[in-house]
Amino acid sequence: MSDDLLKNKIDLNKLPKHIATIMDGNGRWAKSQGHMRVFGHKSGVKSVREITEGCAELGVEYLTLYAFSTENWARPKFEVNALMTLLVDTIGKEMKTLQDNNIKLNAIGNLEKLPKKTYNALIKGIDDTKNNGRMTLTLALNYSSRWELTQTMQKIAEKVKIGEIEPKDINADIIQNHLATHNIPDPELMIRTSGELRISNYLLWQLAYAELYFTDVLWPDFRKPDLYTAILNFQNRERRYGKTSEQVSEKT
Repeated sequence: MSDDLLKNKIDLNKLPKHIATIMDGNGRWAKSQGHMRVFGHKSGVKSVREITEGCAELGVEYLTLYAFSTENWARPKFEVNALMTLLVDTIGKEMKTLQDNNIKLNAIGNLEKLPKKTYNALIKGIDDTKNNGRMTLTLALNYSSRWELTQTMQKIAEKVKIGEIEPKDINADIIQNHLATHNIPDPELMIRTSGELRISNYLLWQLAYAELYFTDVLWPDFRKPDLYTAILNFQNRERRYGKTSEQVSEKT
């Protein structure tokens, strides 16, 4: 099926408002090509551009990419340094794409622990695109859900300590409002490439009712048709939120 035919099958009235992605398989892709893992990360930048543009073209309002986890610091130092350098270069090179497509750059994670050059490039990119309104692209950098939830609990505990919040009043809404993603809606669709069937400490709270889509395609090979396939799969699912099929049918 051609790309356009696949795209035209998508119901634009039933798009996921927010898509979260785990970009997995760069290293394996590079090895299969006879290259070092860093080559895979560099090649994956094209997929980032394609999927970002693809989401914006369709009308998806939020896209979040898992770019670097807190656990990734344990990787070989050469690979980590290369990733940080690549991030700086990519933000600079992709700024035109973001501006041309009216896309706002955002980031979540323990950003201040990033190398200074990486942090500065990120903050500049966020500032330069702050007035764009077509779509928000969030990079999860030096991020993990356990880090985020720990930070969230600490923030709430501080407010309890000074009497701003009563312990008995802590509920899901208060927790939600203290998360790193407090200003964006929870993902409705989470895509993971490379065939791995796990969510790797990613948006654990936010993915509570997301539809999970796993594909064997390695991230550097992931293109717009793969995105369209994931969205069509999402649109063919019944989202019940704890209700029965009959209740959902009656509501619709």
